This record gives sequence, structure tokens and C-alpha cells, in this order.
Amino acid sequence: MLEERRPARYTKSMANIFDYIIPIALFAVLAVLLAGLWNMMRGGSASRSQTLMRWRVLLQFAAILIIMAAFYFAGR
Repeated sequence: MLEERRPARYTKSMANIFDYIIPIALFAVLAVLLAGLWNMMRGGSASRSQTLMRWRVLLQFAAILIIMAAFYFAGR
């Protein structure tokens, strides 16, 4: 069978970077989500809940960008 060869610029170190960055990004989203839920369950301030919601949305966007970049570089 023919094996696909990746270009020289895609190295094993590039894959290793995403192996660490993706779980960190996902953990950050989970941590902010749980903090928001905890704040809501204990009756915390609405302002803090809104701030946590904004952070969660931004972190989700960043996590999606990181995952898409990993797919892009893995496919090259």
C-alpha cells in the first residue's frame, strides 16, 4: 500500500504541541463553565455570572480555533 508522506514542515513537534494545547483549552472551558454553574447555584451576583458567561464563550471560540488548526496541520 502507498503511504502518505507529510511535507517536511509538518514535524512531530507540531503534533506534540496540539497534544498539550487542546486538553488545556478544553479544561479551561470546563473550569469556567463549572465556576459559572457554581455561582448560579449558590445565588451569586448576576454581574459575575455574565462575566463568566463571556469568558466561557471566548474560551470556546479559542478552543474551536485550536482544534481546527490541529485538523488543518494534520491534513497537510
